[in-house]
Amino acid sequence: MPEINLKCACGTIKGKASAESAKIGTRITCCCDDCQAFAQFLDQEDNVLDQYGGTDIFQIPISFLTISEGKAEIACIRLSSKGMYRWYAKCCNTPIGNTFGVGGPFIGVIHSFMDNTQTRDADLGKSRGYVLTKYAKTPVPENLKASSLSINFRMVTKILSWKLKGLNKPSEFFNNNGTPICSAQVLEKKHLKI
Repeated sequence: MPEINLKCACGTIKGKASAESAKIGTRITCCCDDCQAFAQFLDQEDNVLDQYGGTDIFQIPISFLTISEGKAEIACIRLSSKGMYRWYAKCCNTPIGNTFGVGGPFIGVIHSFMDNTQTRDADLGKSRGYVLTKYAKTPVPENLKASSLSINFRMVTKILSWKLKGLNKPSEFFNNNGTPICSAQVLEKKHLKI
C-alpha cells in the first residue's frame, strides 16, 4: 500500500502517513460535540462535517505521521484544560487531527488533511461507522452506527498495543521533553454555538 499524502487546504503544511497506517488504523465517523465545536471554531463546518454533523477520522499511531513542510504553521486548541489536543493549520484553518497528551500513541487524522479524496475508501477501507451519535445534527440511521462496545474495545486494545510497541515516538506534535510544539489555546465549548 502507498503512503498517504497529507496537506492543508492551502498546501503550506505537507506530510505523510506511513503505508503501514492503512493496515492497522481505524476509520470512524465521530459525531461528538467536541469534533463539531472544533470545526465551528475553525469556520470549517461545511468542509469537515457531513450531513449528520460527523467528522471522518482515521486513527493511527502518532509516530506514523510525519510533517515535511510548514511545521511552524501548526497551531492547537483544547476545548477544556484537560481536553484532547486539537491540531490545525493556522495558515488556512484546516483541521489536522486530535491527540491525547504527552506520550499518547494515537492521532485521529481528520479527512480534510488527507490528500486522497478520490481514493480514501481504497486507501483506508470503509468507515467502521458513526460513533457518539447522540450528538448528531440529524438522526443517524441504525445501519450506519458503529457498535460502541466493539469500537471502544478495538481502540483501547490498539492504543495499549501501540504504547507497548513504543509507537508514541517520534511525534511531530510533542517535543522530546514532552511539551507540545506550540501552546494550546484553551477554548471553553460554552462560548461556541453547537
